[in-house]
Amino acid sequence: MPQHIAIIMDGNRRWASARGLPKAAGHTVGARKVRAIVQACAERGVRNLTLFAFSTENWRRPMEEVGTLMGLLKLYLQKEIGDLRAQGVRLRVIGDTSKFDARVQALIKDAQELTAHNSTITLTLALNYGGRWDILQAFKAWHEAHPQADARDITDAALAPYLQMADAPEPDLMIRTGGESRMSNFLLWQMAYTELYFTDLLWPEFTPEALDQAIVWFGQRDRRFGGESTIASPLDGQASA
Repeated sequence: MPQHIAIIMDGNRRWASARGLPKAAGHTVGARKVRAIVQACAERGVRNLTLFAFSTENWRRPMEEVGTLMGLLKLYLQKEIGDLRAQGVRLRVIGDTSKFDARVQALIKDAQELTAHNSTITLTLALNYGGRWDILQAFKAWHEAHPQADARDITDAALAPYLQMADAPEPDLMIRTGGESRMSNFLLWQMAYTELYFTDLLWPEFTPEALDQAIVWFGQRDRRFGGESTIASPLDGQASA
């Protein structure tokens, strides 16, 4: 069972277009889907779930669509926080939240504080997040903390504490819905050895049963992390002829 699953929730707009609905309808249905998947992950013993909710590139979308996404974010932080708290879900947010308006920033702060002591599952929302931004801000933070240090001496271990998810395990499994097979600037550092699972299902169509299929696929993977295979050879333990 993967202990950390990351999901790129892709396909809301295409789901709506296929049904002759406005894009906002796809985003609304997609937002509702989050509750079912969070609950399913918690029931299966997944301890961390990270959702790519709004990327640094999403600001390029039409203003009306960005407004819809911001409205859904506010609604989620207001309406769902009670259920998250009751279900033992710890909510955290990564990304440059300074770009959001004061109301969104206040809701994010309150939601994180209200659920800070929950321990069933940690739900991380990546908001105004980009993998390249994450690495760059980590380097800047490291340099601020070590102004006299030579940048040529920096190591993976030295930089890692300044990344956005420094206190969480790296994702075991990344799921991307929507039929696309790319990372889209998501957790680039953290997913160096993550198993990548791509499905044609659009995010509003993704179900707990589809989650189970991804988990079964993950269980069949041979995770070597650059080393030798963990799967024993049929000849292991046999004397050579």
